[in-house]
Amino acid sequence: PDVKALAEVPDDELMKLWEGLGYYNRARNLKAAAVQIMEEFDGEIPSDYSKLLSLRGIGEYTAGAIASIADGEINKTSVKKKITQEVKRVLPEERPGDFNQALMDLGSSICIPNGEPFCENCPWEAVCQAHKYGRETDFPVKAKKKKRKIEKKAVFLIEVSDKIILHKRPEKGLLSGLWELPNLDGELSAKELSEQMKKWEIGDYMIEPLGEGKHIFSHVEWQMRGYRIQMRDISEKLLEKEEWIAVSREDLEEKYAIPSAFECYRKQIYRG
Repeated sequence: PDVKALAEVPDDELMKLWEGLGYYNRARNLKAAAVQIMEEFDGEIPSDYSKLLSLRGIGEYTAGAIASIADGEINKTSVKKKITQEVKRVLPEERPGDFNQALMDLGSSICIPNGEPFCENCPWEAVCQAHKYGRETDFPVKAKKKKRKIEKKAVFLIEVSDKIILHKRPEKGLLSGLWELPNLDGELSAKELSEQMKKWEIGDYMIEPLGEGKHIFSHVEWQMRGYRIQMRDISEKLLEKEEWIAVSREDLEEKYAIPSAFECYRKQIYRG
């Protein structure tokens, strides 16, 4: 099923799987090449012509065929760089703009990014390697999108007299370095909310549910439940311990950038 399995298959089993196909030395070469790929190329079949030539049983013709249709994920920088180099190699000095426009027109009207290509109308049909090997619909290669991760969040709009509490996110990671409304991972029960107030050493407060909110990033979805916490005052010790700051509504509006992920709760600051 894959390079690793081929590299590890016992010779007797390999010969049995190859039974009836003839050219048994070809099967041995395939296994030897798979072992090379595992040991020298970290299990990835190289797309570079010279590296392909170094593999057991692969000659100039086979290396050229593989290199010409090697599958590379189109959004990878290395693949984009290689494609750019190939285009530059054949880019004519005269009318390069027309050449580029022709490539784009072929891609949009003949190759078709999402759908069946019109190979019978293509002026390059005779030299197209994808068409030659019947792999027209295999390109461009795009990585499958990973399923978006769901993260539950409890978000707190903490009002202290006429000020709002903010927290600064870490310098690395999602929304790095931005100010945010304090929040915790997970869904909190009434008991857990009460216990959290005790952990924060908040004794005299009023709590009000602010409802649910959702924000979708490219790879993660925040499913949030908000709470308004109203207090008369807050200790400097708690601000320092939780890395919080208390800011006026005016300063929040003019000086602090709050990610749009918290917009549904930020609106609640100015209600009424």
